[in-house]
Amino acid sequence: MKRFDYIRADAPEQAATSASAKAAFFIAGGTNLLDLMKLEIETPSTLVDVNRLELEQIEETAEGGLRIGTLVSNSDLAAHPTVIANYPVLSRAILAGATGQLRNKATTGGNFLQRTRCYYFYQTDSPCNKREPGTGCPAINGENRSLAILGTSDACIAQHPSDMAVAMRLLDATIETVKADGSTRAIAVKDFYCLPKDTPHIETVLESGELITHVVLPAPIKGMHTYDKVRDRASYAFALVSCASVIEVDDTGNLATVRLAFGGIGSQPWRNEDVEALLTGSTGDDDTIKQAADLLLKDAKGHGQNDFKIPLTRRLLKQVIQRALADILLVKRGA
Repeated sequence: MKRFDYIRADAPEQAATSASAKAAFFIAGGTNLLDLMKLEIETPSTLVDVNRLELEQIEETAEGGLRIGTLVSNSDLAAHPTVIANYPVLSRAILAGATGQLRNKATTGGNFLQRTRCYYFYQTDSPCNKREPGTGCPAINGENRSLAILGTSDACIAQHPSDMAVAMRLLDATIETVKADGSTRAIAVKDFYCLPKDTPHIETVLESGELITHVVLPAPIKGMHTYDKVRDRASYAFALVSCASVIEVDDTGNLATVRLAFGGIGSQPWRNEDVEALLTGSTGDDDTIKQAADLLLKDAKGHGQNDFKIPLTRRLLKQVIQRALADILLVKRGA
């Protein structure tokens, strides 16, 4: 690990100003950053410690939603009574990730900024456009079983690893930040991540020194909340394919609300509102689900080892819809 300067910030504005220097990084839980530093994938000149900032609160908003401080740990967020009651898909997504020890340290803001777990990104003796722009993407013709099939480019097929961010995309979260000049802004999570295109090393729209301070959730969405995660083992594994969903059925048995966001298959948390619109108002019959899957995957591209993700995503989509219909209708009939 290379030498670096260390600054302990006492205010968000100070943190942002301190981190605006070249190769400066914020550190909170450090669950991803410290690994990257040990491997010398990241070599910060300065670490700006934000743990003293008073950003550990979860507060209700006037609109009926939640405002979550960036330093709220994943464990605390998943266990918060309001999250469990009103946003269970978020709680379930967080609990599907990592281990209890890591969730105790990992923060809400940091979770959004996880780096890909692509094998070549972590191999410093290998080319990687995300790590070293312009060197190439050996994953395209190499070990790519876990990598993305949507939102990729000829420069990068890395997948986004976060479970929490998939649920946040489903819930239309907004990310609040403070910049190095002291100004603030609110970024819809759908606009937060960048597609790789020719610049896969640019992963978000954050500017140099810009600090995530809060994440705001809108009012709760009525319906059945689920998070399904297909992975190689039952714990401490990243998603091959995951699906966060909120589904509601009307009194006639038709789908009244359909929200779906996918992990493991995209270069960012993946949501397609056209798919949701196609399913909404339908009976969830096999033909409609097939059309929805065709639409979701129309631009999907496998690269050999990860080809299986395309049929696996189809099966998961069908399972999520049909299970929700069966469970919700069973409850309605029982009521």
